Amino acid sequence: MKLFAGNKASVAVVCLIAACSLSAFARTRQDRVPAGGDIVTVASTVPANGDLNPYGVAVVPETTGSLVAGNILVSNFNNSSNLQGTGSTIVQITPSGTVTLFAQINAATVPGPCPGGVGLTTALSVLRSGWVIVGSLPTTDGTSATAQAGCLLVLNNWGSVVGTFYGSLINGPWDMAVSDAGSTASLFVTSVLNGTVAGGGSEVFAGTVIRLNLTGLSGSMPTLESITVIGSGFAERTDPVALVIGPTGVGLSPDGSILYVADTLNNRIATIANPLTATTSAGTGTTLTLGGVLSGPLGMTVITDGSIITVNGNNGYLGGFTTGGALIAQKLLDDIGDPPGVGALFGLAHVQGQGLYYVDDNTNTLNLWEQ
Repeated sequence: MKLFAGNKASVAVVCLIAACSLSAFARTRQDRVPAGGDIVTVASTVPANGDLNPYGVAVVPETTGSLVAGNILVSNFNNSSNLQGTGSTIVQITPSGTVTLFAQINAATVPGPCPGGVGLTTALSVLRSGWVIVGSLPTTDGTSATAQAGCLLVLNNWGSVVGTFYGSLINGPWDMAVSDAGSTASLFVTSVLNGTVAGGGSEVFAGTVIRLNLTGLSGSMPTLESITVIGSGFAERTDPVALVIGPTGVGLSPDGSILYVADTLNNRIATIANPLTATTSAGTGTTLTLGGVLSGPLGMTVITDGSIITVNGNNGYLGGFTTGGALIAQKLLDDIGDPPGVGALFGLAHVQGQGLYYVDDNTNTLNLWEQ
């Protein structure tokens, strides 16, 4: 049930914690999982060209070029005809709701290989040096039959594509987390097209998590020093509605010692130890939590107290967990559709003192669950 007042909505919360309170783990930290605040519609994510289906969400860390610190970037996966894997735009949204176009990418003029073209995914990061990196998993007609490997597109701080990262290990980049040291950075990317299309809807166990180490961030194009597979064997398959389902959200612990992975088809959050230095694959990692409130977990973020937040693709709920896997929050963010909330939630990002920003594909909006 939603109760609307202007552009705000209070959404019924179901808590599995006594008295619907957060655990002491979250309550005692300055930065914590939101609890009890309003849900606010910040802005529409639909640009002038009509792109739909917002996926990626990233907070701008520093002002440079046309990027403004504290603004939110959102990538669109569908074009105006609502064909998946054909979206080409990234919008920049202020916390007060002003929307500008950051980038509109023409596949024909991309300066570097990107097999299949442009279809912007949830894999979206903004580095302190001003580089914006976004995944592309393109189709020609919105169906998985035409899905191709795509690439990672590298944009400068003015929204122009200056190059691509591509190759056999970058195969359907689906989501991304980043460790940003200023002059260097490591990207953690889930890939979901490793044998998936050939599987024809059957599950295959070839989804990967890769680490890309970047240097030269003060130059004209970041240098890709290495790509390492640090996770492999995740379940993935094509889907007539969702296009493809496989490992999605990734989030890095504040100290960089753990990478959390949303193992979507198995309703599971996995952990990969030592992600910044691992030289071999951890397979499907170690299970942090399985089942329960998880139902097709997709987007993920980790906040500064270490809490892990993920959103479900199957029912419109959010789940918040401690580093030990205990549930500390559950909230209904979208109940539109049949079944309610299905396919609505993807990218999200937490901003201290404001709350949790997330996109809603059912309404094509950026929303804020206020802290």
